[in-house]
Amino acid sequence: MDAAHSCGLNSTATIMFGHVETYDHIAEHLINIKNQQIKSGGFTEFVPLPFVAHEAPMSLRGQSRSGPTFREAILMHSISRIFFQDHIPNIQGSWVKMGYEGLRKLLSSGINDVGGILMDETITRSAGANHGQELDLGKIQLLTEELNLKLVRRNTNYETISSSTRSNLINQNEIPMKSINDFHNEARI
Repeated sequence: MDAAHSCGLNSTATIMFGHVETYDHIAEHLINIKNQQIKSGGFTEFVPLPFVAHEAPMSLRGQSRSGPTFREAILMHSISRIFFQDHIPNIQGSWVKMGYEGLRKLLSSGINDVGGILMDETITRSAGANHGQELDLGKIQLLTEELNLKLVRRNTNYETISSSTRSNLINQNEIPMKSINDFHNEARI
């Protein structure tokens, strides 16, 4: 991370929890992330990722817990908000791992980022999660309204993207399929 951050690249800090770690492991990991952030300032967000065990090979072999409890997942996000409060401004909840109702609870427990709405996420689903196919933007809008939160579109650097800016970016970056195919053909050896 030092090299990336020293070049001006931002990154995401994560933790996967609920499998083989102890509370000491979690504390050490969070402290290391915080120290790195104090040193470089390169993390834009922290994302706690609850382990989805249902079809995960290490779980099927009996080498891990069966994932965190719902309470543990909520606490991890809440503790992260408190621990990183002056250092990492954005705590992201994984609706793919927590589901819609889990996301509702996370939004009341310290997260300020729901991540991407994604379409056809496969990693978490292949591990056995019931979520991740697609999160409807309308449902997110209703949820944030119910919780008196403001829904904002953003880019990777957490800069707000207005609807008109978003449309312009999409239109400017449209590349005809022929151009993409030509590029790939020319690159072949």
